[in-house]
Amino acid sequence: MTSEIPENFKPLEMVDKEVFDHFLALDPPEISELSFTNLFMWRKKNRPVWLEEDGCVLVIMRPMNSAPFGIQPFGPGDKGKALEALFEYLRNVSPQGQIQRAGESFVEKWVVPERFSSTFDRDNSDYVYLVQDLIDLAGRRYHRKKHQLNRFTRSSPFEYREMDAEMVECFLDMQEEWCKMKDCEDNQDLVSEDYAIREALTHFEELGYRGGAIQVDTKLEAISLGEMLDSQTAVIHVEKANPEIPGLYTAMNHLFCVHAWSGARYVNREQDLGISGLRTAKESYYPHHMVRKYIVTPKLDGLITD
Repeated sequence: MTSEIPENFKPLEMVDKEVFDHFLALDPPEISELSFTNLFMWRKKNRPVWLEEDGCVLVIMRPMNSAPFGIQPFGPGDKGKALEALFEYLRNVSPQGQIQRAGESFVEKWVVPERFSSTFDRDNSDYVYLVQDLIDLAGRRYHRKKHQLNRFTRSSPFEYREMDAEMVECFLDMQEEWCKMKDCEDNQDLVSEDYAIREALTHFEELGYRGGAIQVDTKLEAISLGEMLDSQTAVIHVEKANPEIPGLYTAMNHLFCVHAWSGARYVNREQDLGISGLRTAKESYYPHHMVRKYIVTPKLDGLITD
């Protein structure tokens, strides 16, 4: 395991947003990881480095306490060639040489079975819902969610607030309160998440995503941050709510879709990371489909040689 940066790669910075947005617009992603906001806000944990080569962007993640790995190349160039190149670079920094969280469409089109093996990664596969389902909460299967929403709206004086630059400090205060409630400092994953959320909030104007909040009485008690992943799909990067207020999470999910994403067909609510409670929560909204993701590794008899 090494933190060495491959030759010609550079650490991800805010000034790179224009390049990433350009390439992602030409090659819209299906996986939640492939947005500049996601890569930027988690950069302290994942320490991404990148390189533009032959019409594609290559990204290598270098987490502090685990082996470096690549994510699927994107752009209008030859992604099969880019995949080969990315494995070449990975060979110099990681003995495992994996591409992680590769989307199913990418794997089907560009991962040649004779050269690479792919393993299904359920824990990192994305949950995708019909926006209208989360707005309507109609029918028997959503009866419990509808009940939770109605319970909240009838029992709490609340206001939905659209995020703007002036509200960032309020959002930051709410995140601080949430972290105190969850004892973030005793859990490294929550520490990393807290830093990522703060990065997203303090760079709100530059990143250009949308945010919403629920104010109960005079205090923000729930927030959600997201953006369009492609022309039909929104992706939710952050959703936090005071767990002591019944129905608040359901209300935040519902109202953010109503106010921010009613023009989208789908909403990608990212993965469950194999956490049982999170999996149960995400499945309780009945996803329309999953974006299946894979770990891709070169086969020994297909290794690239100099």
